[in-house]
Amino acid sequence: MVQDALHEARERMNGAIKALEEDLGGIRTGRASPALVDKLSVEYYGAPTPLRQLANITIPEPRTITIRPFDAASLKNIERAIQKSDLGLNPNNDGQNIHLNLPPLTEERRIDLVKLVSRRLEDAKIAVRNVRRDVIKDLREFEDEKLISEDDLHRGEDEIQKLTAKYSEDIDAIGAQKEKEILEI
Repeated sequence: MVQDALHEARERMNGAIKALEEDLGGIRTGRASPALVDKLSVEYYGAPTPLRQLANITIPEPRTITIRPFDAASLKNIERAIQKSDLGLNPNNDGQNIHLNLPPLTEERRIDLVKLVSRRLEDAKIAVRNVRRDVIKDLREFEDEKLISEDDLHRGEDEIQKLTAKYSEDIDAIGAQKEKEILEI
């Protein structure tokens, strides 16, 4: 019982880490990254479609993203989606590709991005703590129903606390790496 609860907790905490990494991938650093535009929603034949399903996204230079649509007819829609997005980038259309040139980040923008990363890190830590709370509640219910002993309950609580601490450290490490990327000139 206790091991099953801990296994489920590990999976849910891994999910929180994975969601954080995907979320942080979309935050702009000083370098171009396909993750900036991957999930951009483009109107394609009346349906919103992720950009990665409509085009190849390449990084020919550190500050340039090139988007080559599979269907040339979608070029204008992709361009429009980039202009409407909150990326703050101006697409250059050469008839076959769209080029996005990323200007260097200002110091003020870097500080804003670091604050955004901090908020996302805190959200991930809250998710991990919520998993801990749920598992401890389940373990206490198991103990009340006499499915596990009081010793098993305490061991389980200690284990879930260790897991929570480990995942919180992982979140901090991911955040430190992302902040370093943002502040790198």
